[in-house]
Amino acid sequence: MGMPQNPVTLTPEQVAELNEKLATTRHDINNNLSLIVAAVELIRRKPELTPRMVESISQQPDKIIAQMRAFSAEFEQTLGITKD
Repeated sequence: MGMPQNPVTLTPEQVAELNEKLATTRHDINNNLSLIVAAVELIRRKPELTPRMVESISQQPDKIIAQMRAFSAEFEQTLGITKD
């Protein structure tokens, strides 16, 4: 990973924007994790729902990964971090 060779200075607006994107990412990931927890609880209470809940659970990791990648890309771009 190519780190910036000089100090990086961010404007207050850039810091606020990154903070907002981080908060949104955290919120979205929390929602994905909540869906997993809810699906597992439904499976415990109503095992007949297992096939439907497994489908829901299996989609969540890909969504979380996509959200993390999007935030990481924005973070790296803002700080000038490159992939060597």
